[in-house]
Amino acid sequence: QVQLVESGGGLVQAGDSLRLSCTASGIIFRTYVMGWFRQPPGKEREFVAAISWTGTITDYANSVKGRFTISRDNAKNTVYLQMNSLIPEDTSVYFCAARRAGVSVEKSTYDYWGRGAQVTVSS
Repeated sequence: QVQLVESGGGLVQAGDSLRLSCTASGIIFRTYVMGWFRQPPGKEREFVAAISWTGTITDYANSVKGRFTISRDNAKNTVYLQMNSLIPEDTSVYFCAARRAGVSVEKSTYDYWGRGAQVTVSS
């Protein structure tokens, strides 16, 4: 049974930093591309960042480029999202996801999803 479990969410103030983690089980983690998506209140789920199997290829949404960093530790079956200079518009439920093929921004192409972690940024 595949499980992706996010952690590290919370309530922070604008300008603060937060690191999300997502630990996977039930898959050969090192063979999966990992992505982070978010769903703001009342809006569609949107792409945030993705990272290739080895971590050498990353992609970011324009809205987070330069502030967020995705990384992975294949020995720990974990992907991270370091979020700096947070703004209220970053308030969302953040989901991690896994897919077998290359890095993608399309949520429909991801095979497995976590249940999400709430991040709230106050002004």
